[in-house]
Amino acid sequence: MDNPFNSYSLVHILVIIIFFIGIIVLHLFRNELNEKIVRWVFVSVILFFEIGYHTWLVSHGLWNPSHALPLQLCSVSLILCILLLLTNHKTIFEIVYFIGIAGAIQALLTPELFYNFPHLRFFHFFINHMLIIWTCLFYVWTMKYSIQLSSIFKSLVFLQIVAFIAFIANIVTGGNYMFLAGKPKTSSALDFLGDYPWYILSLEAIAVILFFILYLPFIKHSKRKK
Repeated sequence: MDNPFNSYSLVHILVIIIFFIGIIVLHLFRNELNEKIVRWVFVSVILFFEIGYHTWLVSHGLWNPSHALPLQLCSVSLILCILLLLTNHKTIFEIVYFIGIAGAIQALLTPELFYNFPHLRFFHFFINHMLIIWTCLFYVWTMKYSIQLSSIFKSLVFLQIVAFIAFIANIVTGGNYMFLAGKPKTSSALDFLGDYPWYILSLEAIAVILFFILYLPFIKHSKRKK
């Protein structure tokens, strides 16, 4: 590969800066944003890059069920974001708020990415991961959606169901969805969690901790509601 992606290169740092600028803009203009326009822009961009990426895979003979099925955690989160943006369903928001933010932040900071700027995969990877988090924050700040303690358990149950499906898919396709068959080839947070399969148990514990951390901003709201 002539132009491989390198973590924390200049282009990666610029992407992270853009990500945080997007968060600031969403918060500053949270009460002025047109709900329908934002929802349709977000869902259109997500679908554009998803369709474009899979079209590129097929056209180059690279589409394979071992890696192209939507069974990575962030791929599942993207599907949930699309459904959320189209339906405004509260339960979908509760689930994607936890699994989407937790997974997408890790992906943005330690990307498993081999194609650098300006490749389509580069844009697909970073824009759609940013949109997962931006969508969740848009629903918190502009749509005024909230989270309850029970939302954590809904998300954990959903996560176990998806993990089971991914585990079966890994056996059938020889893939490594949700990294249940091994660590990613690039450096990631999993490098600090022990060897296979013990790091999977560590991931479960970290998921619980991260979900409770993400719930913290809503504690006062929940008490006030009671």
